[in-house]
Amino acid sequence: MRPSLDEAQRRGRFPRRRPPVPESAGRARDLTRAFLAEVAPGEPEVTDAALLVVSELVTNAIRHAGGVTGFGLRTDPEAITVTVADASPRPPHRRRTPVSQPGGFGWPMVLRLASRVRVRKGPHGKAVEASLALPPPSGAAHISFTAGA
Repeated sequence: MRPSLDEAQRRGRFPRRRPPVPESAGRARDLTRAFLAEVAPGEPEVTDAALLVVSELVTNAIRHAGGVTGFGLRTDPEAITVTVADASPRPPHRRRTPVSQPGGFGWPMVLRLASRVRVRKGPHGKAVEASLALPPPSGAAHISFTAGA
């Protein structure tokens, strides 16, 4: 039997999982929902914001950067951090799209929802990290899982 999150905290051990790199935004949302159910239960606002950010970052990686090459979720006492990596070295940018046309709204939404956004360039593309603030913890854990290279 796997120890509960509280037991893992007391023992100083936290679960780690290495899920497959999600091939779709839907799969990424499923992984995120499962992760948040364990680390931030009862936080619907955090869950909703994280699901929106995950959907946007994964969709952009698929549409504009050749697909997702890495995916990760981690938490600390202050935030949930979503990381999506892709093969493109180009950083995300704001598009000037008329309101009557689709597209151009996702990146500004990520910037509004996240308390911190960081784009890290690497030898094989980039990774976008978006951190979403958590309410004050009552005993938060440091938990993470990462997929891909």
